[in-house]
Amino acid sequence: MDPLREAERLFLNNRPGYQDTAVLDDLRRSHYEQLDRLAHVYLDYTGSGLYASTQVREHADLLLANVFGNPHSSNPTSALATQFVERARQAVHRFFNASPEEYVVVFTQNATGALKLVGESYPFDRHSRLLLTLDNHNSVNGIREFARAAGAAVTYTPLVLPDMRIDADALSSYLTMPVEKSHKSHNLFAYPAQSNFSGVQHSLDWIERAHAHGWDVVLDAAAYVPTNKLDLGAIKPDFVAISFYKIFGYPTGAGCLIARRSALQKLRRPWFSGGTITVASAKGDRHYMQQGPEAFEDGTPDYLSMPAIEIGLKHIAQIGYAAIHSRVESLTGWLLAQLSGLRHDNGLPAVRIYGPLTTEDRGGTVALNFFDVDGRFVDHRIIEDRANRMNISLRTGCFCNPGGGEVALGISGEELSACFSGSPEHLTLDDFRRCIDDKSTGAVRISLGLVSNFADVFHFVRFAQCLLNKRESYV
Repeated sequence: MDPLREAERLFLNNRPGYQDTAVLDDLRRSHYEQLDRLAHVYLDYTGSGLYASTQVREHADLLLANVFGNPHSSNPTSALATQFVERARQAVHRFFNASPEEYVVVFTQNATGALKLVGESYPFDRHSRLLLTLDNHNSVNGIREFARAAGAAVTYTPLVLPDMRIDADALSSYLTMPVEKSHKSHNLFAYPAQSNFSGVQHSLDWIERAHAHGWDVVLDAAAYVPTNKLDLGAIKPDFVAISFYKIFGYPTGAGCLIARRSALQKLRRPWFSGGTITVASAKGDRHYMQQGPEAFEDGTPDYLSMPAIEIGLKHIAQIGYAAIHSRVESLTGWLLAQLSGLRHDNGLPAVRIYGPLTTEDRGGTVALNFFDVDGRFVDHRIIEDRANRMNISLRTGCFCNPGGGEVALGISGEELSACFSGSPEHLTLDDFRRCIDDKSTGAVRISLGLVSNFADVFHFVRFAQCLLNKRESYV
């Protein structure tokens, strides 16, 4: 029997519920036909979601049937563009169950743009605290530069190995400290709902625990919402950062900040631009900001992409998160079991997975490294090159999450301090590798999503098996 079909038969016997997600197989054949037509094994959904052909056609038909103009006017083409911008805003409110009375939707280029808006505008001062976790995307880490410039204290909460979850005792301790020292300061806690490095899903309960101690909360939801429902009627972060292309692939260059109205009122922008003001005067040397989301949407919005946001959200809503989540969970469970069991003939493990080995409180993102038959680390760049030749799309590096990588790869703070203190102003990756004695500077990341199927994970496991019993020089 064909090895793929036999493996799939055994998989379905052990996970009968997977067949309830067959609608996604039909969807892949009819809406994502280019995947199989071009023989792609796509395993980079955390990097980007994929778009359905129907999304693109519906958007193109809308553009060709209408004339849209810059929305900062009341002429007919501008009025039509304004209408679709507001329709997209309303679609975001509905999709995330974010009451318009409580939440505001600010359109940005991506989740990074949303996080930068918070960082540059948050009222940090020398009494403030910024609390981060070591498991954060660099777009969250970057907020620390705004905090430090204002004299605020910056603290990182550690992760606990091997699952790379937040150290709950340490986090509880940090959250209670500001209450004892400064009741009136503005304090900000920022963390990811799902790690873009390890796939760990950090508890959303931390939001209300932080609120109880006077913290505002930034939730980086970029890696979470492609396969998990985020209900802002049930949980109440102050700021949520999202990139739409990670959910439904198209359009790129569009994201949003969903902010509680009470939290948005705390923000003070350090500059103004076209579209953000009601009145600005050069001679009078004054300006007056817009109220609400317009005060944060710099310049002309990407109004031609706005209809595509509504189309994409409708596409995901029609499929439903239940099927998407169930499929990704089943495939991830099989993949983790297969990879963690890979051994060379001498008994040495061929793979080290960073993060949980079960699907409990984790998503479909799996970070790992390969080791040769002598137990030596295989450079992730070699793995990527081999995968490229087999038309497998995966990602390597530290995925803009240096804290997660440093914890997973065992790079100590002392090593990093010694490296950076003796380095010139510019440091290349090769310089950095030499500085930390050629330890791994990254990992291989595979991630599953909307139209992943069993064949995708099977082909990756077969790829991994091809690396068994080889020495690094031959890999």
